[in-house]
Amino acid sequence: MKYSPKGKHFGFEPLPYLYNELKEKYKNRSEILPFALADKCGTTTFQYVKNAPAYSGIKKRRYDIKYPNIEEIEVEIQTLDEIIPIDLKIDLIKIDVEGAEFGVLKGGIELLKKYKPIIIFEFGMGASDYYGTTAEDIYNLLVKEIGLKIYTLKSFLKKSKSLSLDELNGHFSKNDEYYFVASK
Repeated sequence: MKYSPKGKHFGFEPLPYLYNELKEKYKNRSEILPFALADKCGTTTFQYVKNAPAYSGIKKRRYDIKYPNIEEIEVEIQTLDEIIPIDLKIDLIKIDVEGAEFGVLKGGIELLKKYKPIIIFEFGMGASDYYGTTAEDIYNLLVKEIGLKIYTLKSFLKKSKSLSLDELNGHFSKNDEYYFVASK
């Protein structure tokens, strides 16, 4: 918001208490919506990790804490293509959804194809694999279908070359890199 004060900003938070906090914190500056994003609309169970909320997500996954205290709640899921008007140009998307990034991307396919925004996302073993997502799935969607290139966050900032499928797969299988950027 600091670097795009005149832009329209959206945030999505399915955990009710965090949604309320964000809605209050960003009122009049952003539209905060109480949904999880996916590739379809409806409702789903959501794993609320009470002692580590940042690990919360639609599916159970590997947690880097000893005893995760999980409460299963029901949340509404929406797609980006349903929520964001197709005539509203989107320049940047940040995705941090504990493994469900492929569903978020598929649910915004029309928006992504039309505007080709920069996409900052986390992707790696221990989260994405619990959704059955592979590096090839992400690569085919972002590169072949949408027409973007994928970089590690470091290589994007250094303006280095984009990743091949083999390089993305290597990072995914070695679990040595989690932060990626997709861009034109």
